[in-house]
Amino acid sequence: MSRKPAHLAVYDTSADWETGHTTAWLARAGYEIRTVAPSAAPVRSMGGLRVQPDLSLDELRPEDSALLILPGADLWDTSEDLAPFARTARAFLDAGVPVAAICGATAGLAREGLLDDRAHTSAAAMYLAATGYKGGERYVEADAVTDGDLITAGPTEPVAFAREVFGRLGGIFDDEKLDAWYRLFHDSDPAAFETLNS
Repeated sequence: MSRKPAHLAVYDTSADWETGHTTAWLARAGYEIRTVAPSAAPVRSMGGLRVQPDLSLDELRPEDSALLILPGADLWDTSEDLAPFARTARAFLDAGVPVAAICGATAGLAREGLLDDRAHTSAAAMYLAATGYKGGERYVEADAVTDGDLITAGPTEPVAFAREVFGRLGGIFDDEKLDAWYRLFHDSDPAAFETLNS
């Protein structure tokens, strides 16, 4: 089955560990993973990986994508350099294309006003409150939250983040196998292995 690619934002100080489960299993399910950066220049992740992006942010269009994934990065909290990614997330959501943001990217979306009217989570409520956003009453104490086309998670929950992405996109696991996948990778439940591979 032909699918639109999933786009992974990459930028200096990107948190490598936050999106690995998501991209690996999307790729296994047949999604092409395309990296998108501020420009065509290489970036270096928090883990020291040098990434040559597939395209620059100004080339990205919601209609060409199945999903935009925004990892955390130091730059979300130390500069305005990544604000264009939050504006792109707005365009994706306005077009009905899912956006998945984890860790510091949630603060970027909060600053853009995208969490004011949507249920969401992050590293902590006070972390987002420091952005001055107006969505504090919509904050949910949960590993990961999906509200329509928006998925959010905190930095310690890459597996829950991936589970929400798979559930939102559909066609990756049926409900039983998605539950087994989560129990295997999040809870280290050996019984889930047999279900997942049956």
